[in-house]
Amino acid sequence: MASAIKIDGLTKKYIDVWQKQEVVAVNSLNLEVAEGEIFGFLGRNGAGKTTTIKMLLGLIFPTSGDATILGQPMGDNNVKQSLAYLPEETYFYDSMTGWDLIDFYGQLFKIPQPERSRRVQQCLEKVRLQPDAWKRAVRGYSKGMRQRIGIAQALINDPKLLFLDEPTSGLDPIAHAELRDIVASLKDEGKTVFLSSHQLADVELICSRIAIIHKGKLLTTGTIKELVEGERTEIVAQGSALQNGVFAKLQSVSSTATKEGDNRVRLISSSVEEINAIIDLVRGAQGQVISMVPQKRTLEDVFVETVRREDGDI
Repeated sequence: MASAIKIDGLTKKYIDVWQKQEVVAVNSLNLEVAEGEIFGFLGRNGAGKTTTIKMLLGLIFPTSGDATILGQPMGDNNVKQSLAYLPEETYFYDSMTGWDLIDFYGQLFKIPQPERSRRVQQCLEKVRLQPDAWKRAVRGYSKGMRQRIGIAQALINDPKLLFLDEPTSGLDPIAHAELRDIVASLKDEGKTVFLSSHQLADVELICSRIAIIHKGKLLTTGTIKELVEGERTEIVAQGSALQNGVFAKLQSVSSTATKEGDNRVRLISSSVEEINAIIDLVRGAQGQVISMVPQKRTLEDVFVETVRREDGDI
């Protein structure tokens, strides 16, 4: 399958004028996104996600490295006709109506009439913005309505590749679910979506593959199935000796061991060998295993474990 995005050693450094030191926002990033997939780009605040997107769009220049977008060099003006971008913080001409705003973006792409009006209506309907809001000023729109109009403007040029930065952030549950479904439907139209989001449950539902970036560095990439496969077992044990000398031994078996009240210890194990070793230690200390509950790994588990491991916390 052809690549929609291919990143080779992309790096962005800048000088923090307050701290008077060099900051590496993106560090030798290598990544490939196939055409027609919804790709999740995950990371904590300040990880380098938005900086990466802006470099790919040609809004800022990399310090080193390169990338191709839809087979063309990064920043190529011709390929921009096939791209769309919804930033995390949207700024619109608030005095315009929803219809006029989308029509304005259609004019920027030089879409002629009557095709432009047809597309404006199609986009507004696709994002499920109520018709009575089409002729209202954007300044009176709610957060959810502004996100809908933002996605509509990203669709007006019928793009092949969309960059969406936190498209469902801060929405009520119904608007959140609807916009998530709208993003998921873009794959059925053959579009590629590069999705930056903190909503890991959404990413797990709609993305085929993901990448985790931390402090500008790519930590892991793969399909959702590959990353979350493998069940874990939560073990709760109790005993007066477990929170003393035995606890260090339990930690050596499972780094997730945590102390709780009433002389209890909680651990997460991912292998039969670990489980047996934990049980042996608990029984050897005259303790009791209170419960053993199988748990399915989630994308949130993968994300937290990956980032903490990089930071040396586990």
